[in-house]
Amino acid sequence: MNLIDFASSPLSLLPPLVALSLAIITRHVLVSLGVGIVLGSVLLNDYSVSNALSYVGSTVSNVFVEDGGLNTWNMSIVGFLLLLGMMTALLTLSGGTRAFAEWAQSRVKSKRGSKLLAAFLGVFIFVDDYFNSLAVGAISRPVTDRFYVSRAKLAYVLDSTAAPMCVLMPASSWGAYIITIIGGILVSHGITEYSALGAYVRLIPMNYYAVFALLMVFAVAWFGLDIGKMRDHEIAASQGRGFDKDKENDSQEAHELNEELDIRESDKGKVMDLVLPIVTLIIATVASMLWTGSQALAADGKEFALLGAFENTDVGASLIYGGLVGLAVALLTVFKQGLPFAEIVRTLWIGAKSMFGAILILVFAWSIGSVIGDMETGAYLSTMAQGNINPHWLPVILFLLSGLMAFSTGTSWGTFGIMLPIAGDMAAATDIALMLPMLSAVLAGSVFGDHCSPISDTTILSSTGARCNHIDHVATQLPYALAVALVSCVGFIALGMTSSIALSFGAATVTFIIVCLVLSWLSKSKIASCQNA
Repeated sequence: MNLIDFASSPLSLLPPLVALSLAIITRHVLVSLGVGIVLGSVLLNDYSVSNALSYVGSTVSNVFVEDGGLNTWNMSIVGFLLLLGMMTALLTLSGGTRAFAEWAQSRVKSKRGSKLLAAFLGVFIFVDDYFNSLAVGAISRPVTDRFYVSRAKLAYVLDSTAAPMCVLMPASSWGAYIITIIGGILVSHGITEYSALGAYVRLIPMNYYAVFALLMVFAVAWFGLDIGKMRDHEIAASQGRGFDKDKENDSQEAHELNEELDIRESDKGKVMDLVLPIVTLIIATVASMLWTGSQALAADGKEFALLGAFENTDVGASLIYGGLVGLAVALLTVFKQGLPFAEIVRTLWIGAKSMFGAILILVFAWSIGSVIGDMETGAYLSTMAQGNINPHWLPVILFLLSGLMAFSTGTSWGTFGIMLPIAGDMAAATDIALMLPMLSAVLAGSVFGDHCSPISDTTILSSTGARCNHIDHVATQLPYALAVALVSCVGFIALGMTSSIALSFGAATVTFIIVCLVLSWLSKSKIASCQNA
C-alpha cells in the first residue's frame, strides 16, 4: 500500500488536532480518536475509501500483531493492566483496602495529609510511569476518598509525579531509554568529556518542567491551590459527589472506567493484606527489570552493571512478571481467610472487567499514534526548529516545539527519539556549549506536551489509576501544566542567555513563587465569589 508523503505538509497536523479538539469539546474520547484515525487514513490513501478501510484494519491489527508475531510491548501493557485490575479487586475483597484506609485515617488527620501521602508515594515509586500511576492510584484512592479529595485532584497528583520522577531518575525505564539516546548523540559528535550517564546527571537540574511540576504538586497539596475546573471538582467532592455515584454528566467512556466495583469486603482484612501485595509487586517488578536487563547483557557478552541492566531491561515483560507475583500474593491473602472460591473467581473477573474501558482507549490511542507516525507529523514539526535563529533562543524554542510535538503525537518517548538527535545536531552546528541545555529543553518539553495531551497513554493511565473521567483529568491538569511551562520558559530563556545553571534556576524559582502566589490569589478569589453568590 503506497501512502502519500506528508513530511513537509501542514496537513500532517490535521488528524491529531481534530482528535484533540473533538475530545475536549465533546468529552467522548473514543469517538474523537476514531475520527482522527479515519481522517488520517483517508488523507494517507488519497481519499480512496477502500484503501483507507484496509489501512485502518491493518493499523488496528498491528496493535495486537506485528511482523507476523504478537506485539509484545502493547500486549504486555494490556496484560499488566488486567493483572493490576484483578489484584486491586482482590485487595478490596480481602478487606485490605478498607483496613489500610482506616489505618491511614487514624494517622493522616487531614485532607492535606491524604494529598501529601499520594504525592510522596508518587515520588518514591519511580521505576516506571505506567506502574507509578496505577499502583499509587490503587494505594492512595481509598485514603483520598475518605477525606473527600476529588478524583480529578488524585489524577493530577498521579500524572504530575509519575513522568517527572521517571524522567529525572537514571534508574527508571525512562532514564535507561534516554541515556541510550544521549550516548549515541555524544558518540556522533565526538564528545568525550563526559559519559552518557554523566550527561544525564548534568541534565537533571536543567529539566525545569519536571522539577517544578513536582514542586507544584506539593504546593497544590499543601496550600490548596484549586483553580478553574479543579475548584469545581473539589467543591463537588466535599459534598460527596464525584466518587462514582453521580454520573449524570459522565461520558459513556467515563462510566465504563468509573464503574464501581460490586465486591463484598471481608471484615477480617488487615493492613498487611494491602501492603504486602503492593510491596511484593514493586520488589518483583524491579527485580524482573534487573533480571531481564542482566539476561540481555549476558547475551551481548557484557558483564552485569546496575545501570547497564536498566538500560537493557525488557520493561513490558518485567511488568508482567511483577504483576503475576503481586497477584499471587493477593490471592494468598484471600485464600487464607477461607473465602469461597466462586467469590474469588467472580472478583477476578470484576477486576479484569474494570480495566476494559482503559484498554479500549489505549488501543485507539496506539492506533492514532501509528496514523500520526505515517503522517510524519513529528518530522513536519521538527522542521520548525531549523532556520536562522539566535542560538540563545534555541533552548526555549526547543522546549515549546517538543511540547507541541508531544501534545500532537501523544508520546513523550517518541518525541525524545525525534527531537534529541535534532537538538544535538543543532547544538553542534551553532554552539556546542548549548548541547546540554538544548537536550534538557527537549526532555522538559516532551513531558509538558505529554501531560497536556488527551491521547497520551500516560495521561490515560493516570485517570485510570484515579478512576477519574479522562477529559476531567485533562481539563483540570492543564492550568497547572501551563503554569509550570511558563516557569520553564523563563528558566530556558535565562539558561540560553547566561549559560549559567544557577542564574537560570534562580530565575525559574522566582517565577515559580510568583506563579504560586497568583494561583493562591485566584483560588481565594473563587472562594470569595462562591460565598458571595
